[in-house]
Amino acid sequence: MNVDGIKVIGIIGAGLMGHGIAQIFGLNGYEVRLYDQDRSMLQSAPDRIRGNLKTFEALELIGADQAASCLEKVSLCEDMGRACAEAAVIIEAVKEDLRIKQSVFADMERFSSPETIFCSNTSGISIGGICEGLDHKARAMGTHFWNPPHVVPCVELIRSEFTADETVDTVFELMTRVGQVPVKVLKDVPGFIGNRLQHAMIREALYVVQAGIATPEDVDKVIKSSFGLRLPLIGAFETADLAGIDLAYDVQKYLVPFLCTDLKPLDVLKEKVEAGTLGVKSGRGFYEWDPEKIKAAISSRDSKLLRLIRLARGNE
Repeated sequence: MNVDGIKVIGIIGAGLMGHGIAQIFGLNGYEVRLYDQDRSMLQSAPDRIRGNLKTFEALELIGADQAASCLEKVSLCEDMGRACAEAAVIIEAVKEDLRIKQSVFADMERFSSPETIFCSNTSGISIGGICEGLDHKARAMGTHFWNPPHVVPCVELIRSEFTADETVDTVFELMTRVGQVPVKVLKDVPGFIGNRLQHAMIREALYVVQAGIATPEDVDKVIKSSFGLRLPLIGAFETADLAGIDLAYDVQKYLVPFLCTDLKPLDVLKEKVEAGTLGVKSGRGFYEWDPEKIKAAISSRDSKLLRLIRLARGNE
């Protein structure tokens, strides 16, 4: 498929990720067809996108005319068939459940044209498993956007054993054109790249709290005020090269035996789930949350991330 011929993007799921993905394509001039079976979720999407765009305007990343154009480009579809019918690329962003995603992919294929590319925003489920029942598996792949997708540029591109090279190349070029940073994942493994790295750190962070080594607040403080500061600017392998690979080897020799190796979620996490203290959705997790604090935290996160990304890309 010629990327120049892509005019319409279908997005299935208007929730946490879907509305942000719609914003990305709307801002870049694509017609977006957004569908969600939850009517209230679908109808609230424009307001959520509008709120995101206000943050972009406040940071002078876009003008008022661009914000208005983006909102005009995103059409709400109460019928999934309409969202898929004219789309050259359809991105699924529904619940992280294999059976649900398989069902959605089957409908995407049924409602779309013979050339349409099918993408899943799964954060770790096997792409081969998701496209298992499709007749045209060569046109299916993973596009894992990161939360919040309209702010964080990385998109992991995952192929199954059936995915055609042309499919991956087309989506790679499409993501590049809309300002994302596509990364090809060479094997369809659970968690892909980013979540494997992220959850390795989260597991150790949880262990440090569970073992009484530090509080959640102090673990977060260490992350944000030490190695976390350099992560947007220099990667793990660049850091190893600069510090010396021999030093990394020596540290790993004495430290690795003491790191957490549990093969199941840690009790400190399980206990939170069982108690219903789930974070912002319940008003309490590792921290206490009220509506104003939640709103302020998200606004601060997004504006600071946008500034940081602009700085890391050399635009400031």
